[in-house]
Amino acid sequence: MSRFEKYKDLVITVQNRVATVTLNRPEVRNAINQRLINELRNIWIDLADEPTINAVVLTGAGDYFSVGGDVKAMSERPGGDVLEEGEVHDPMVMRRIVTRLLELDKPIVSAINGDAIGLAATISLLCDIPVMSEEARIGDTHVSRVGLVAGDGGTVIWPLLLGVNKAKEFLIRGTLLTGREAERIGLVNHCVPKKDVLSTAVQIAEELANGPTWAIRWTKLSVNQILKDRVNHLMEASMALENVTFETADHREATLAFKEKRRPKFTGA
Repeated sequence: MSRFEKYKDLVITVQNRVATVTLNRPEVRNAINQRLINELRNIWIDLADEPTINAVVLTGAGDYFSVGGDVKAMSERPGGDVLEEGEVHDPMVMRRIVTRLLELDKPIVSAINGDAIGLAATISLLCDIPVMSEEARIGDTHVSRVGLVAGDGGTVIWPLLLGVNKAKEFLIRGTLLTGREAERIGLVNHCVPKKDVLSTAVQIAEELANGPTWAIRWTKLSVNQILKDRVNHLMEASMALENVTFETADHREATLAFKEKRRPKFTGA
């Protein structure tokens, strides 16, 4: 049995020393539920341990990369419930996803084939070389959409890519940027027509997979020390603050408004 056959919401294929990892819940726009979050926690270890793989492409099935956390599931969670270990917003789970992704020495190219929102935006931007569709949108809507602190990595990566003030505005307002705009301001590396996103990402990944292996891997890990330092400095505090906002009335209102397909009415409670 292949080490990848156990995955249910991720599909992993390997060709020419490149693993293509696909978020595979197209019926819900690849929304990240509990099972997918756990698979995202584990996939980086399995990719690291597979000797036939030298580079990785991360993409989404269908028309979306991922719309991020499953807000419908959040809306159905009783108010005030104590979080169980391993739930989507468990700070240790989120930290493991981020650190394991950053510690994978094999280069990762994200193929942002469609909208990448919230946690999905964070994951795609933490990859080494983001390639984005002209038609796609990217943004972290934790604050504006669900009344939560952008604690699961957005406060780490956005300021590094854009500078502090732009990052604060985009995170607080939940701005959704097109592929062209994201490339123009340096948020993603490449913007191409939708039909070319995956092939471009695979082409880059194959180039890296057949390059000087250890020079590539150790250069990546050297630069990623910057990101890991930020994770160590920021992530516990931002995740703790995010968990606090899970218990606010504004968050509850945001998730109910999403479920009822209306604009939320925030009260500051």
